[in-house]
Amino acid sequence: MTSERADRTYHHGDLRRAVLAAAEEVIRAEGPQALSLRDLARRAGVSHAAPAHHFKDRTGLLTAFAAEGWSLFADALQAAPDLRERGVAYVRFAREHPAHFQVMFQPALLRTDDPALRSAIATAGEALRAGVAGVPGADAPHPRLAGVAAWSLAHGFASLLLSENLDDALEGRAPEDAFREVAAMLFAPSEPAGG
Repeated sequence: MTSERADRTYHHGDLRRAVLAAAEEVIRAEGPQALSLRDLARRAGVSHAAPAHHFKDRTGLLTAFAAEGWSLFADALQAAPDLRERGVAYVRFAREHPAHFQVMFQPALLRTDDPALRSAIATAGEALRAGVAGVPGADAPHPRLAGVAAWSLAHGFASLLLSENLDDALEGRAPEDAFREVAAMLFAPSEPAGG
């Protein structure tokens, strides 16, 4: 291979970003099981071996993709002012980043000991826990369960939304508005007994 051809083949600009973007397209359309480094290289216009320089293998690519997702997710959660709006941010993130959402919660696909992944997950976890602090019930004997309740509601709603199981129930409402209504129904202040 000539030097000029090698330069055209391997010098891509931001190959890492291009491969992650191509991975997002494939995952959105066909799911993570459809990913192959060879196909992503073709889509990015580079040699079939080039992505391996950044990701080593398919698991490395999915791990980097999940770490990117967790970082974006943490940013979205941190921007929300309270627990309900963090739930809204959770739903919005799933709707706007369905490929990331799909991969982030499948540890069997990932190198769960990867430092970048662990750091991004920890940052997102802190944002979730901060949203629960100060909420009635969060200081109960099992404060972590209050966090699990909030997480379950947002994650369940987002998962049902992405699988199109809420289409009829939304009745034309924006998913974020519907989530606010659901959260208000379930977490409304309780009435005093007998009154």
